[in-house]
Amino acid sequence: MVRLDLHSHIAPPAYWTALERAGMPTPVPPWSVEHLLGVMDQYGITAAVVSLPPPGVFLGDIVQARELARVTNEFSAALVQQYPSRFAALATLPLPDIEAALSELDYALDHLHLDGVALLTNTGGVYLGDPRFEPLFAALDSRGCYVFVHPTMPAYPGPVANIPPWVLEFPFETTRAIVSLLFSGIFERYGAIRWQFAHLGGTAPFLAYRIASVMEREPALAARLRRDPVEILQALYYDTALSNSATVLDATLRLLPRERLVWGSDWPYAVLPAGPDPAPDLDRWPEIRAAIEAENARALVPRLFERLGR
Repeated sequence: MVRLDLHSHIAPPAYWTALERAGMPTPVPPWSVEHLLGVMDQYGITAAVVSLPPPGVFLGDIVQARELARVTNEFSAALVQQYPSRFAALATLPLPDIEAALSELDYALDHLHLDGVALLTNTGGVYLGDPRFEPLFAALDSRGCYVFVHPTMPAYPGPVANIPPWVLEFPFETTRAIVSLLFSGIFERYGAIRWQFAHLGGTAPFLAYRIASVMEREPALAARLRRDPVEILQALYYDTALSNSATVLDATLRLLPRERLVWGSDWPYAVLPAGPDPAPDLDRWPEIRAAIEAENARALVPRLFERLGR
């Protein structure tokens, strides 16, 4: 059996130090490759696709962001080189500096041979559909790049006091990013990008038909799209991290094609079940469980499949 985790995180020492100096929270439990490999072995995870968690490398200083992106990407490449059958890795880019991001993209993919790119839903309150990101998406599209979008903090305090941001704001952040990309036309203009959105796309699948109602009620927005919004949403990939419950998956599978779901753990931030099965509710769909846990990811990380001999 092959089980691939398309949503796992790393915390290189330099990044950890930067977060501590900035007074920002660090992963709990503390991250180490030995700990991650132990968790993977405990839950029968063959390999994991790793990326940097929020808040990412931009902590207010763009020079520091460039340095942290380079250190993180080299750390990720070394991890894959040391454990080629256990890991694939996604590049971190020093946004909002577009020129630096394009340069780091070339270095990460052409020199380090990372498997794709991880982006946060917003940088300094600017969402991914903003025109200033257009050169980046053109470059990603020219490469047919795999792009994983992960939520981060919104640019404003959470409106519900004393509720951790991952409970409400992170799912809403992912939804904001999807809608921003959708109605900016990015999904249609840059169709070669292979998109994966965290946590089943936040609330986007559940709001899909509400989003699509714009086509009838908002002519100015409707004019930006050539296709039905639901069709566009159905062409994206979504991971199941923090969403591996039968109730949530049942609703999602009524909208999304089964081949567009990939399994994710969100380690070390998510609490996995006590037993050896990290997603027991997937047994409700035995005919597609293997595809969600492995085969569906082939289009996103083909080189990992090659290293696994599959």
